[in-house]
Amino acid sequence: MHGRPRAGPVPEGAAVTQPLFGATIAGSLPKPAWLSETDKLWPQWRAEGAELARAKADATLLWVKVQEDAGLDVIGDGEQSRQHFVHGFLELVDGIDFEHKVAMGIRNDRYEAMVPQVVAPLALRGRVHDVEAQLLRAHTERRTKFTLPGPMTIVDTVADRFYGDRVAMAMAFADLLNTEALALQADGIDVIQFDEPAFNVYLADAADWGVQALERATRGLTCTTAVHICYGYGIKANDDWKDTLGQEWRQYEQVLPAIAASGIDQVSLERYHSRVPPELMALLDGKDVMVGVIDVASDEVETPEQVAETIAETLAYVPAERLLPSTNCGLAPMDRTVAERKLRALGEGAALARARQKMSA
Repeated sequence: MHGRPRAGPVPEGAAVTQPLFGATIAGSLPKPAWLSETDKLWPQWRAEGAELARAKADATLLWVKVQEDAGLDVIGDGEQSRQHFVHGFLELVDGIDFEHKVAMGIRNDRYEAMVPQVVAPLALRGRVHDVEAQLLRAHTERRTKFTLPGPMTIVDTVADRFYGDRVAMAMAFADLLNTEALALQADGIDVIQFDEPAFNVYLADAADWGVQALERATRGLTCTTAVHICYGYGIKANDDWKDTLGQEWRQYEQVLPAIAASGIDQVSLERYHSRVPPELMALLDGKDVMVGVIDVASDEVETPEQVAETIAETLAYVPAERLLPSTNCGLAPMDRTVAERKLRALGEGAALARARQKMSA
Protein backbone atom coordinates (compact mmCIF):
# COMPACT_ATOMS: atom_id res chain seq x y z
CA MET A 1 0.00 0.00 0.00
CA HIS A 2 3.03 2.28 -0.16
CA GLY A 3 3.15 2.99 -3.88
CA ARG A 4 3.29 6.40 -5.41
CA PRO A 5 1.09 8.96 -3.59
CA ARG A 6 -2.00 9.95 -5.54
CA ALA A 7 -1.35 13.66 -5.57
CA GLY A 8 0.56 14.80 -2.54
CA PRO A 9 0.00 17.94 -0.54
CA VAL A 10 -1.81 20.91 -1.95
CA PRO A 11 0.76 23.45 -3.21
CA GLU A 12 1.53 26.25 -0.77
CA GLY A 13 -0.81 29.17 -1.27
CA ALA A 14 -3.42 27.11 -3.10
CA ALA A 15 -6.89 27.11 -1.59
CA VAL A 16 -8.82 23.93 -0.89
CA THR A 17 -12.50 24.65 -1.32
CA GLN A 18 -14.52 23.57 1.70
CA PRO A 19 -18.00 22.46 0.64
CA LEU A 20 -21.14 23.30 2.55
CA PHE A 21 -21.60 20.79 5.39
CA GLY A 22 -18.08 19.44 4.92
CA ALA A 23 -18.06 16.09 6.72
CA THR A 24 -15.29 14.75 8.94
CA ILE A 25 -14.63 12.29 11.77
CA ALA A 26 -14.04 13.20 15.41
CA GLY A 27 -10.77 11.28 15.47
CA SER A 28 -10.20 7.56 15.98
CA LEU A 29 -11.27 4.65 13.80
CA PRO A 30 -11.17 0.89 14.53
CA LYS A 31 -7.84 -0.82 14.06
CA PRO A 32 -7.81 -3.79 11.65
CA ALA A 33 -7.42 -7.22 13.27
CA TRP A 34 -4.02 -7.66 11.63
CA LEU A 35 -2.74 -4.52 13.38
CA SER A 36 -3.99 -5.01 16.94
CA GLU A 37 -6.61 -6.55 19.15
CA THR A 38 -10.07 -5.37 18.19
CA ASP A 39 -13.04 -3.92 20.08
CA LYS A 40 -10.75 -2.60 22.82
CA LEU A 41 -9.83 0.89 24.01
CA TRP A 42 -6.24 -0.10 24.88
CA PRO A 43 -5.50 -2.88 22.33
CA GLN A 44 -2.25 -4.82 22.16
CA TRP A 45 -0.27 -4.66 18.92
CA ARG A 46 0.08 -7.78 16.75
CA ALA A 47 3.66 -7.06 15.69
CA GLU A 48 6.84 -5.29 16.74
CA GLY A 49 9.56 -3.10 15.28
CA ALA A 50 9.65 -2.47 11.55
CA GLU A 51 6.78 -4.87 10.94
CA LEU A 52 4.56 -2.91 13.33
CA ALA A 53 5.54 0.42 11.75
CA ARG A 54 4.62 -0.96 8.34
CA ALA A 55 1.29 -2.29 9.62
CA LYS A 56 0.43 1.08 11.18
CA ALA A 57 1.14 2.84 7.90
CA ASP A 58 -0.92 0.31 5.94
CA ALA A 59 -3.87 0.79 8.30
CA THR A 60 -3.59 4.57 8.00
CA LEU A 61 -3.68 4.44 4.20
CA LEU A 62 -6.60 2.00 4.29
CA TRP A 63 -8.69 4.41 6.33
CA VAL A 64 -7.70 7.40 4.20
CA LYS A 65 -9.16 5.53 1.23
CA VAL A 66 -12.30 4.51 3.16
CA GLN A 67 -12.93 8.10 4.26
CA GLU A 68 -12.50 9.41 0.74
CA ASP A 69 -14.76 6.71 -0.71
CA ALA A 70 -17.38 7.58 1.93
CA GLY A 71 -17.43 11.16 0.67
CA LEU A 72 -15.83 12.82 3.69
CA ASP A 73 -14.29 16.22 3.07
CA VAL A 74 -11.69 16.50 5.85
CA ILE A 75 -9.56 13.38 6.25
CA GLY A 76 -7.82 12.09 9.37
CA ASP A 77 -5.33 9.32 10.08
CA GLY A 78 -7.84 7.47 12.29
CA GLU A 79 -5.20 7.38 15.04
CA GLN A 80 -4.02 4.03 13.69
CA SER A 81 -0.50 4.45 15.08
CA ARG A 82 -1.65 5.14 18.64
CA GLN A 83 -2.60 2.51 21.18
CA HIS A 84 -4.69 5.16 22.96
CA PHE A 85 -5.45 8.76 22.03
CA VAL A 86 -3.61 10.12 25.08
CA HIS A 87 -0.81 7.64 25.61
CA GLY A 88 0.15 7.71 21.94
CA PHE A 89 1.43 11.25 22.42
CA LEU A 90 3.09 10.53 25.76
CA GLU A 91 5.31 7.73 24.48
CA LEU A 92 7.90 10.25 23.27
CA VAL A 93 7.83 12.51 26.33
CA ASP A 94 10.69 12.41 28.82
CA GLY A 95 9.71 12.51 32.48
CA ILE A 96 7.03 9.85 32.08
CA ASP A 97 7.50 6.32 33.43
CA PHE A 98 5.66 3.76 31.30
CA GLU A 99 7.48 0.83 32.93
CA HIS A 100 5.66 1.21 36.24
CA LYS A 101 2.05 1.96 35.38
CA VAL A 102 -0.41 2.29 38.22
CA ALA A 103 -4.16 1.79 38.47
CA MET A 104 -5.98 5.12 38.68
CA GLY A 105 -9.54 6.31 38.37
CA ILE A 106 -9.92 8.70 35.45
CA ARG A 107 -12.70 11.09 34.37
CA ASN A 108 -13.60 11.67 38.03
CA ASP A 109 -13.28 7.94 38.80
CA ARG A 110 -15.74 6.95 36.06
CA TYR A 111 -13.50 3.98 35.31
CA GLU A 112 -10.10 2.66 36.27
CA ALA A 113 -7.15 2.49 33.89
CA MET A 114 -3.50 1.55 34.06
CA VAL A 115 -1.69 4.84 33.54
CA PRO A 116 1.96 5.94 33.34
CA GLN A 117 3.49 8.15 36.02
CA VAL A 118 4.97 11.63 35.67
CA VAL A 119 8.23 11.39 37.63
CA ALA A 120 10.41 14.25 36.32
CA PRO A 121 10.22 17.51 34.34
CA LEU A 122 8.41 16.99 31.04
CA ALA A 123 10.29 17.35 27.76
CA LEU A 124 9.83 16.11 24.19
CA ARG A 125 12.51 13.80 22.83
CA GLY A 126 11.75 14.98 19.31
CA ARG A 127 8.88 14.76 16.86
CA VAL A 128 5.92 12.61 17.90
CA HIS A 129 3.54 12.23 14.97
CA ASP A 130 5.66 13.23 11.96
CA VAL A 131 5.40 9.85 10.21
CA GLU A 132 1.60 9.66 10.39
CA ALA A 133 1.02 13.31 9.53
CA GLN A 134 3.33 13.30 6.52
CA LEU A 135 1.86 10.01 5.30
CA LEU A 136 -1.66 11.43 5.59
CA ARG A 137 -0.75 14.68 3.84
CA ALA A 138 1.00 12.87 0.98
CA HIS A 139 -1.94 10.59 0.18
CA THR A 140 -4.95 12.88 -0.07
CA GLU A 141 -5.76 16.07 -1.93
CA ARG A 142 -8.50 16.89 0.56
CA ARG A 143 -8.16 18.93 3.72
CA THR A 144 -6.51 17.03 6.54
CA LYS A 145 -7.11 16.95 10.28
CA PHE A 146 -4.84 15.65 13.01
CA THR A 147 -5.88 15.10 16.61
CA LEU A 148 -3.89 15.60 19.80
CA PRO A 149 -4.99 15.08 23.41
CA GLY A 150 -5.79 18.29 25.23
CA PRO A 151 -3.74 19.37 28.28
CA MET A 152 -6.52 18.87 30.85
CA THR A 153 -7.37 15.41 29.53
CA ILE A 154 -3.70 14.38 29.62
CA VAL A 155 -3.47 15.51 33.25
CA ASP A 156 -6.52 13.35 33.99
CA THR A 157 -4.92 10.30 32.33
CA VAL A 158 -1.53 10.18 34.09
CA ALA A 159 -0.46 9.76 37.70
CA ASP A 160 1.44 12.81 38.96
CA ARG A 161 4.45 11.97 41.11
CA PHE A 162 6.40 15.16 40.39
CA TYR A 163 4.50 18.44 39.87
CA GLY A 164 1.98 18.25 42.70
CA ASP A 165 -0.14 20.84 40.89
CA ARG A 166 -2.63 19.95 38.12
CA VAL A 167 -2.54 23.43 36.60
CA ALA A 168 1.26 23.59 36.46
CA MET A 169 1.41 20.14 34.90
CA ALA A 170 -1.29 21.05 32.38
CA MET A 171 0.67 24.11 31.29
CA ALA A 172 3.82 22.02 30.93
CA PHE A 173 1.95 19.58 28.70
CA ALA A 174 0.46 22.52 26.76
CA ASP A 175 3.97 23.70 25.88
CA LEU A 176 4.88 20.25 24.55
CA LEU A 177 1.63 20.03 22.58
CA ASN A 178 2.31 23.44 21.09
CA THR A 179 5.73 22.34 19.86
CA GLU A 180 4.24 19.29 18.14
CA ALA A 181 1.25 21.26 16.80
CA LEU A 182 3.51 23.82 15.14
CA ALA A 183 5.44 20.97 13.53
CA LEU A 184 2.20 19.34 12.33
CA GLN A 185 1.25 22.65 10.76
CA ALA A 186 4.60 22.67 8.97
CA ASP A 187 3.83 19.14 7.75
CA GLY A 188 0.84 20.62 5.90
CA ILE A 189 -1.97 19.62 8.26
CA ASP A 190 -4.99 21.90 7.78
CA VAL A 191 -6.89 21.35 11.04
CA ILE A 192 -5.32 20.55 14.41
CA GLN A 193 -7.84 19.33 16.96
CA PHE A 194 -7.32 18.92 20.68
CA ASP A 195 -9.48 16.28 22.38
CA GLU A 196 -10.82 17.37 25.76
CA PRO A 197 -13.40 14.91 27.15
CA ALA A 198 -12.30 16.09 30.60
CA PHE A 199 -14.03 19.41 29.88
CA ASN A 200 -17.35 17.62 30.36
CA VAL A 201 -16.31 16.31 33.77
CA TYR A 202 -14.42 19.06 35.60
CA LEU A 203 -16.72 21.88 34.57
CA ALA A 204 -15.46 24.79 36.68
CA ASP A 205 -11.80 23.92 36.09
CA ALA A 206 -12.41 23.58 32.36
CA ALA A 207 -13.91 27.04 32.12
CA ASP A 208 -11.08 28.41 34.26
CA TRP A 209 -7.66 26.97 33.52
CA GLY A 210 -8.63 24.24 31.04
CA VAL A 211 -9.37 26.70 28.23
CA GLN A 212 -6.28 28.72 29.18
CA ALA A 213 -4.11 25.61 28.78
CA LEU A 214 -5.82 24.86 25.47
CA GLU A 215 -5.03 28.32 24.14
CA ARG A 216 -1.44 27.92 25.30
CA ALA A 217 -1.22 24.74 23.21
CA THR A 218 -2.39 26.65 20.11
CA ARG A 219 -0.01 29.62 20.33
CA GLY A 220 1.40 30.62 16.95
CA LEU A 221 -0.84 28.33 14.91
CA THR A 222 -2.24 29.82 11.71
CA CYS A 223 -3.99 26.65 10.56
CA THR A 224 -7.54 25.90 11.74
CA THR A 225 -7.69 24.96 15.42
CA ALA A 226 -10.40 22.82 17.00
CA VAL A 227 -11.42 21.28 20.29
CA HIS A 228 -13.47 18.10 20.68
CA ILE A 229 -15.63 17.80 23.82
CA CYS A 230 -17.63 14.62 24.10
CA TYR A 231 -19.31 12.18 26.44
CA GLY A 232 -16.81 9.45 25.64
CA TYR A 233 -16.37 6.35 23.56
CA GLY A 234 -19.16 3.82 23.28
CA ILE A 235 -18.01 1.70 26.23
CA LYS A 236 -20.05 0.49 29.20
CA ALA A 237 -18.45 2.81 31.75
CA ASN A 238 -19.39 5.84 29.68
CA ASP A 239 -22.89 4.54 28.95
CA ASP A 240 -23.48 3.93 32.66
CA TRP A 241 -22.26 7.44 33.48
CA LYS A 242 -24.57 9.01 30.91
CA ASP A 243 -27.49 7.18 32.48
CA THR A 244 -26.86 9.21 35.67
CA LEU A 245 -26.96 12.60 33.95
CA GLY A 246 -30.73 12.98 33.82
CA GLN A 247 -33.02 14.00 30.98
CA GLU A 248 -30.88 16.96 29.96
CA TRP A 249 -27.10 16.93 29.60
CA ARG A 250 -26.11 20.54 30.29
CA GLN A 251 -22.36 20.08 30.86
CA TYR A 252 -21.57 22.11 27.74
CA GLU A 253 -23.37 25.12 29.20
CA GLN A 254 -20.53 25.96 31.59
CA VAL A 255 -17.55 25.61 29.27
CA LEU A 256 -18.87 26.76 25.87
CA PRO A 257 -18.92 30.49 26.77
CA ALA A 258 -15.23 30.28 27.70
CA ILE A 259 -14.43 28.56 24.41
CA ALA A 260 -16.55 31.08 22.50
CA ALA A 261 -14.37 33.84 23.99
CA SER A 262 -11.17 31.99 23.02
CA GLY A 263 -9.22 31.94 19.77
CA ILE A 264 -10.19 28.34 18.97
CA ASP A 265 -11.82 28.16 15.51
CA GLN A 266 -13.94 25.00 15.69
CA VAL A 267 -15.77 23.08 18.42
CA SER A 268 -16.80 19.42 18.10
CA LEU A 269 -19.91 18.43 20.08
CA GLU A 270 -22.23 15.45 20.53
CA ARG A 271 -25.73 15.78 19.06
CA TYR A 272 -27.35 12.63 17.64
CA HIS A 273 -28.95 10.37 20.30
CA SER A 274 -27.58 12.61 23.06
CA ARG A 275 -29.61 14.54 25.60
CA VAL A 276 -27.72 17.75 25.05
CA PRO A 277 -30.25 20.60 24.65
CA PRO A 278 -29.65 21.76 21.07
CA GLU A 279 -30.00 25.41 22.00
CA LEU A 280 -26.66 25.20 23.81
CA MET A 281 -24.95 25.22 20.41
CA ALA A 282 -26.05 28.84 20.05
CA LEU A 283 -23.49 29.66 22.77
CA LEU A 284 -20.83 29.18 20.10
CA ASP A 285 -21.78 32.17 17.98
CA GLY A 286 -18.88 32.95 15.65
CA LYS A 287 -17.36 29.45 15.81
CA ASP A 288 -17.53 26.57 13.34
CA VAL A 289 -19.42 23.73 15.01
CA MET A 290 -18.64 20.09 14.25
CA VAL A 291 -22.00 18.54 15.04
CA GLY A 292 -22.12 14.86 15.99
CA VAL A 293 -24.61 13.23 13.62
CA ILE A 294 -23.32 9.67 14.08
CA ASP A 295 -23.85 7.76 17.35
CA VAL A 296 -20.66 5.99 18.46
CA ALA A 297 -22.40 4.17 21.33
CA SER A 298 -24.62 2.04 19.08
CA ASP A 299 -23.97 -0.46 16.29
CA GLU A 300 -27.20 0.58 14.61
CA VAL A 301 -26.15 2.29 11.40
CA GLU A 302 -27.75 5.64 10.67
CA THR A 303 -29.40 6.24 7.31
CA PRO A 304 -28.39 9.18 5.12
CA GLU A 305 -31.89 10.55 5.70
CA GLN A 306 -31.38 10.50 9.48
CA VAL A 307 -28.05 12.30 9.10
CA ALA A 308 -29.61 14.93 6.84
CA GLU A 309 -32.47 15.42 9.31
CA THR A 310 -30.05 15.99 12.19
CA ILE A 311 -28.21 18.57 10.11
CA ALA A 312 -31.49 20.29 9.20
CA GLU A 313 -32.59 20.42 12.87
CA THR A 314 -29.24 21.93 13.87
CA LEU A 315 -29.63 24.81 11.41
CA ALA A 316 -31.95 26.47 13.94
CA TYR A 317 -28.88 27.06 16.12
CA VAL A 318 -25.83 26.99 13.82
CA PRO A 319 -25.53 28.88 10.50
CA ALA A 320 -25.19 26.58 7.49
CA GLU A 321 -21.76 27.91 6.58
CA ARG A 322 -20.48 27.04 10.07
CA LEU A 323 -22.02 23.57 10.41
CA LEU A 324 -19.68 20.60 9.91
CA PRO A 325 -21.28 17.15 10.34
CA SER A 326 -19.12 14.66 12.21
CA THR A 327 -19.22 11.65 14.51
CA ASN A 328 -20.15 12.12 18.18
CA CYS A 329 -16.75 10.78 19.24
CA GLY A 330 -14.08 8.40 18.04
CA LEU A 331 -14.99 4.97 16.67
CA ALA A 332 -11.94 3.10 17.98
CA PRO A 333 -13.72 0.35 20.00
CA MET A 334 -16.34 -0.27 17.26
CA ASP A 335 -16.59 -3.18 14.83
CA ARG A 336 -14.74 -2.19 11.67
CA THR A 337 -17.56 -3.08 9.26
CA VAL A 338 -20.09 -1.10 11.31
CA ALA A 339 -17.72 1.88 11.36
CA GLU A 340 -17.29 1.76 7.58
CA ARG A 341 -21.06 1.76 7.09
CA LYS A 342 -21.46 4.68 9.50
CA LEU A 343 -18.86 6.69 7.56
CA ARG A 344 -20.78 6.09 4.34
CA ALA A 345 -23.98 7.26 6.03
CA LEU A 346 -22.15 10.38 7.22
CA GLY A 347 -20.86 11.24 3.76
CA GLU A 348 -24.12 10.47 1.96
CA GLY A 349 -26.20 12.28 4.58
CA ALA A 350 -24.05 15.40 4.32
CA ALA A 351 -24.40 15.33 0.53
CA LEU A 352 -28.16 14.96 0.85
CA ALA A 353 -28.37 17.90 3.27
CA ARG A 354 -26.17 19.95 0.93
CA ALA A 355 -28.43 19.27 -2.03
CA ARG A 356 -31.55 20.18 -0.05
CA GLN A 357 -29.96 23.38 1.24
CA LYS A 358 -29.08 24.48 -2.30
CA MET A 359 -32.62 23.75 -3.51
CA SER A 360 -34.10 25.89 -0.73
CA ALA A 361 -31.71 28.79 -1.26
